[in-house]
Amino acid sequence: MTRNNINGIFLFDKHSKITSNSALQKVKNIFNANKAGHSGTLDPLATGLLPICFGEATKVSSYLLHSSKTYVVTAKLGEITDTGDSEGRTIDTKRISILSQSDFKKYLDSFLGESLQKPPMFSAVKVNGKRLYKYAQKGEIIERDYRKIHIYKITLINLTEKKFEIKVKCSKGTYIRVLIEDIAKNIGNYAHVTQLRRTNIDLLENYQMHTFIQISDMSKNELQNCIHPLDIVFKNMPKIKINTGESTKFNNGQNIRIDNKQLNIDKTIIVYNESNQLQGIGLVLSENIIKPNKVFNLD
Repeated sequence: MTRNNINGIFLFDKHSKITSNSALQKVKNIFNANKAGHSGTLDPLATGLLPICFGEATKVSSYLLHSSKTYVVTAKLGEITDTGDSEGRTIDTKRISILSQSDFKKYLDSFLGESLQKPPMFSAVKVNGKRLYKYAQKGEIIERDYRKIHIYKITLINLTEKKFEIKVKCSKGTYIRVLIEDIAKNIGNYAHVTQLRRTNIDLLENYQMHTFIQISDMSKNELQNCIHPLDIVFKNMPKIKINTGESTKFNNGQNIRIDNKQLNIDKTIIVYNESNQLQGIGLVLSENIIKPNKVFNLD
């Protein structure tokens, strides 16, 4: 069966109990797409926004990976698991008196800003060429380097004796499971994630997500209407329009000279042709020279 050459970004509302790769394959099959990849892995337990990049959009997935993200997470107090979530095995329990909401919020506020976080053993981080979860599945504990993360906003939604629910906006590379364990540790308790939902990725704010059930019943035209142009990830970046001759050179990987505009040296710039079609991503070498960095074939 011939596959469709689709270019663009689909915002999948991932359901729980499925890996990000399995979700990708399901979406790819529904769209009958020739090429697709996801941007920003979600744990099987997690739900919510999983961008699926079709065709040439796979070339811009890194912009989504590096964008800040927002999650709503529910955690169970008093238990710690080997995976940091309810998918794992309980390894210890502890009970303490519940804090007031005002005191709990103060503990949450202490996590705002930049800090260092150690990736969990049950993660896809590679050490010595091997994923950490591969070691963890064999009961091995491997030394991991701390990574710099940033918590931009953290809000308490609900707090009871047995659980708490928070909303977190954080930088890329932040492990919510570790954050939950650290929050509990700061109040002398244990906790693990029971529900996790990614509600937003900064560059994709205000765009609609669609579930597997929704797209399963859609026509080909309806599916096409769910795909966003790949340049939505460039909304905060400088752009330039070039003429036909310059477009030909740019598409062939040649530097182009722009004489009628002064450009900012060493800056990335998004390049469009005279028909306002996205051509690619360029790097400004001098005040009027642009070097092709990535070229898109959207025909």
